[in-house]
This record gives sequence, C-alpha cells and structure tokens, in this order.
Amino acid sequence: MKPRILLIGSTGQVGHELASMLPRIGELVVPDRTAFDLSRPSDIAQIIQDAQPRIIVNAAAYTAVDLAEKEPEKARAINTDAPAAMAVAAAELNALLVHYSTDYVFDGSKESPYAEDDPTNPLNVYGQTKLDGEIAIRNSGSRHLILRTAWVYATRGKNFLLTILRLASQREELRIVSDQFGAPTWAREIARATSSMLERHAATAAGDTPPTGTFHVTAGGTTNWHAFATAILEEAAKLPSANPWLNAALSGGSIVAKRISPISTVDYPTPARRPAYSVLSNERLTQNYRLQLPEWRDQLKAALGSI
Repeated sequence: MKPRILLIGSTGQVGHELASMLPRIGELVVPDRTAFDLSRPSDIAQIIQDAQPRIIVNAAAYTAVDLAEKEPEKARAINTDAPAAMAVAAAELNALLVHYSTDYVFDGSKESPYAEDDPTNPLNVYGQTKLDGEIAIRNSGSRHLILRTAWVYATRGKNFLLTILRLASQREELRIVSDQFGAPTWAREIARATSSMLERHAATAAGDTPPTGTFHVTAGGTTNWHAFATAILEEAAKLPSANPWLNAALSGGSIVAKRISPISTVDYPTPARRPAYSVLSNERLTQNYRLQLPEWRDQLKAALGSI
C-alpha cells in the first residue's frame, strides 16, 4: 500500500517540483495554504492530524535572508517553531519528517567541504533560525531527514538566476561578488534526490528502515557568484531568441549587459552577513543512498534546457 504523503510548502521552488514527483511514491496531500498559518503550531498540528500521513515533507521556509535581520520573530516562527510543531506531530504518528535546511548554519571559515557533523556557527538571523529548527526536530524524537542544501534556484519564483537575467536586460555592467564560494543547486535536482530517498522509505518493510538523520544535498563542484552569473548569461545566450520563458525573464527586452565585473563582499554590503565558503560534502548521501547530484554547470544547462 502506498504511503500518504503530506507536502507543506508546495508553491516554493523545491515544493513545486515535489508536487509533481511525489504522487509516483504515494498518495499526496497538499493542504490549502490559506487554511492554516505556519506561525500557529495548533494549525500545523491539526493539519497533520487530519491528514494522518506516513511521510511529512516540509518545503516551506522563510528565505528572505536580509529581511530576516529586521523580522527575526517572523523568521523564527516559520523556520524554527513550525518545524518543531511538525516534528512533535510526526513523532505522535510515527511519521517520517523531511525538512530542508541550509548551508547558512555554517560560518564559512572552513576551506574544504562541510560534513554534516562539522561545528555550526550561523552568521545571521536566517541561519540561526534554520539551525534552531534542526535542533528542535532532533530533540523531538521523531524519525527525520534533515536535508541541507545551498544556493537554490529554479526557473520560477525569486532567485539568483532570474535576478541576473533581469539585471542583464537593464544594465551594461553587472558587479557580482566573487569571493563567496558554493554550489548552485537546481530545485528539481533537490526534489529528485528527495524522491529517490523517499522511494526507499516507502518500499522498505518495517524493521528494515533506511538511514535517517542529516544529509547534505547539493550540486557537485564549486563556483562563486560571479562565475555563476557569467555561466547564466553564457547559457541563456544559447536559447532561441523567441523562447517565451527567456522573454518573460527579460521582461520582453534583451540582454544588454556587456561586462560582469568581479567585486569583493566588502564592496557589496548587505544587512545579513554571508559565509565566504558554503560548499557542502555530499559523501554521506552517496554512501547511504547511492545518490550523487550532477555538477552545478550541468544542472544549469539542464535547467535552461528544460524550459
């Protein structure tokens, strides 16, 4: 019998992709986002109790990193308190909770890819609320998969990919930070990896449970924001000029940017501090689930080739 899966946050970048993949694994339940408030634990508990899921996937998050510095209470409600309530409800039902976290739980002082057990030290409110959400889930006693990812983008929503294309249609020069390193990860690849993990959990007999805990799920390779922006415009230039998606991303205009100039973090101050190094090791994911996401440049090509 296929498991019932409750997906929270189906309108986000990863949630949107999950909504089309998870029905292959089980009976998908997607609550009306207007029917409950993520900042109210009682609403969350009721939604979960009504659905009686075997798997809960939380793809909802407060992701406005800079705004979180001004709205710490709102960020905490969604990134810490809501997952905590989900974990308690999951434990009561013996359901598996899947929750997404971030590279921003680390301070970026390391010079090699972060492992799941490396010391955490968030530099900003967003990262702290996501870390506190992780801790609450672990302390709940629920079965869980905490999937840390990084530099997430998609061909919809609000993200670096779409921002670069928009700016490239407005300015001849783009000035992009070149001293922050990470692995840009396509939302669809995160959803695919999640689905593969859940297929194992759905198919496994009781008493033979696949590994749970914290896993890093990011693209292979390393780059910086400047190089990523350069790659975006290079790949976009290969798309047909009449491509409807590209036309929409450029607001009906064309790419006028002639230069992408590298700048340092100090030249682009933001309310929230960012880690200088955000590369995550996916070795645990590969060892336990035999999953390895494609290199970041290959993901970008696939993302733009899918539209």
